[in-house]
Amino acid sequence: MTRHRLVRRVFAGTAVLAVLVMATPVLSQQPPSQEQLARDILALAWQRGPTEGRVGGLATIKVPEGQTFLDGPNTRRFLELNRNPPRDDHYTLSAQDFSWFAVFYFEDTGYIKDDEKLDPDALLKSLKESDAPSNKERERLGMPPIYTEGWSVAPHYDLNTRRLEWAVRLRSGSGRSVVNYTTRILSRRGVMHVTLVSDPESLDQHIAVFKTSLTGYDFAPGERYSEFRSGDRVAQFGLGALVLGGAAAVAVKTGAGKALGKFLIYGAVAAGGTILAFLRKLFRRG
Repeated sequence: MTRHRLVRRVFAGTAVLAVLVMATPVLSQQPPSQEQLARDILALAWQRGPTEGRVGGLATIKVPEGQTFLDGPNTRRFLELNRNPPRDDHYTLSAQDFSWFAVFYFEDTGYIKDDEKLDPDALLKSLKESDAPSNKERERLGMPPIYTEGWSVAPHYDLNTRRLEWAVRLRSGSGRSVVNYTTRILSRRGVMHVTLVSDPESLDQHIAVFKTSLTGYDFAPGERYSEFRSGDRVAQFGLGALVLGGAAAVAVKTGAGKALGKFLIYGAVAAGGTILAFLRKLFRRG
């Protein structure tokens, strides 16, 4: 079977990816393992926009033209293919050309009060101190290390959108840099974690596109932050702890949990991001 036919068979019925068939000279120059990873990622059940993505039963997001969405089971596989811990009940929004992607998941923390003043310097110090235990756990699982370099965007909170946002520069063991732009959207019963993965040089452009996409996000009726009622469970931590990992960070601090550091905090880090760069190259040449 020729390479041309093999690629067509993998992507049969997926018109948006048909352009990749014409990019076989690029495929032939890549190691087989990278080619297989690309096929596996592209073979996932991407839902092309315009459509509506369902983030569990808690929220929805409008997926515009030029973007795609993955449900829970497919996102689990997507994370695994990107050399991240596979997680259930995670959801992915991505640019159709894979120039960026974002992973969503909900944490049932209870209502988080948003009146805390943030200290970016102290938070960055805590993140860097988590490198060692985090990478020890990643090593145990056969995953490459990740190191904190600094803020690309310091933590800040928007009272109007109820969104806490920040961006941290990370470096993989191979020296490749990646930026995670992180958003925490507060709700009545907890927080939606959203992590945008982008190349540092394209971060500002991708943040702008991503923020526009988030205008199409909404919690289901009864789940919005403004719908808090007396008697609802209230979280025992605030905004600063969210930057450090939320409930996991509190558990570590109190000795009630295992110190996994960024292993828990950055569940969507593109430690294997070279495969996404490879996919972007295919789209550009196609």
